Amino acid sequence: MDDNQDNQIGRARVADTPELEEYYARLAKFGSGALWTVANEIEPWYPQPKSVPMLWRYEDLRPLVVESATLVRGDDAGRRVVYLVNDERKDVSAAVGLLYTGIQIMNPGESMTAHRHAASALRFVIEGSGAWTIVDGDRLQVGPNDFAITPNGTWHEHGNEADDNFVIWQDGLDIPLVNALDANFYQVHPELHQVPGKVPNTSILMHGSGILKPARRSWTKPYSPLLGFPWDVTREALVNLAKVSDGTDYDGVIMEYVNPVTGGSVMPTMGAHMQLLAPGQQTKAHRHTGSVVYHVAEGRGHSIIGGYRFDWQEHDIFCVPSWAWHEHANDDPNNPAFLFSFNDFPMIRSLALDAEEEYDSNGGHQDIG
Repeated sequence: MDDNQDNQIGRARVADTPELEEYYARLAKFGSGALWTVANEIEPWYPQPKSVPMLWRYEDLRPLVVESATLVRGDDAGRRVVYLVNDERKDVSAAVGLLYTGIQIMNPGESMTAHRHAASALRFVIEGSGAWTIVDGDRLQVGPNDFAITPNGTWHEHGNEADDNFVIWQDGLDIPLVNALDANFYQVHPELHQVPGKVPNTSILMHGSGILKPARRSWTKPYSPLLGFPWDVTREALVNLAKVSDGTDYDGVIMEYVNPVTGGSVMPTMGAHMQLLAPGQQTKAHRHTGSVVYHVAEGRGHSIIGGYRFDWQEHDIFCVPSWAWHEHANDDPNNPAFLFSFNDFPMIRSLALDAEEEYDSNGGHQDIG
């Protein structure tokens, strides 16, 4: 539907007059207004995201992230993070839609104090050995391309036990969403640090097989009991699936990180995927409701998002706004590319707002959701 077709019956099409303008002024005095003056703006024909497609190059940001480790003490910053902000979402510090992301660095031997908040969070490790995070007492050891979650309300803290390298990882949170709902809380741990359990990676040892789940163990929380997802297992799963499936026309071979108890998304408001693009693969264009932040785990290629081309390589980060046409291509003819992504799809689905269309070069659009 064309934006300009607002002159038809069923749309607000009242022409201003001096009499109406005087009437609107009287309404305003009582904290009110006439719906027909804003109806077409707040009820668009299709999603009108404020966010724009963007790409953040790791080679540009890495020196600045490293510099921050010499400028600010971790204890003073709380978490030493360079956040990535969309040009049109600076008002809420979002990377795209109502999703936040940033790049955090920890010096050798450094640790951050424990805290919790109503916002949900996730981590994708970029570089460095020795990284750890404690989530409700479970100490997770994580390395490059490992994925970990810190669900809302869980106590969590982070550190780097290496003595010869810093650790850099990407944070992802739904802070803008939770703030938009006026539902955020933040609390510092009363002891500043948690007492970790006796066995590191407890949730991975208990739930990480991918085939079996513990018998008679009840789990009623709305997020995954599996808190860490190692890269070697993830990569192998994608490679194995690619042996027997070409995946989808729009995302290649793609798999979702899931709650092993329910098979659903890892958290109620944010989901995460890893996808494999075969050597030289070019996907078809599509669009969907819901915003996505991508991280290039391996490889090089490009994506066309909203009509703009973005060339990416390892550890670059880019975003796809809701309802933006997008397609991906692996520019390496010999090696696969792997893209990690996180999104707000679980929230979109829970509100029954999910929709998806395939791009038709002849001018038509086909629903595929």
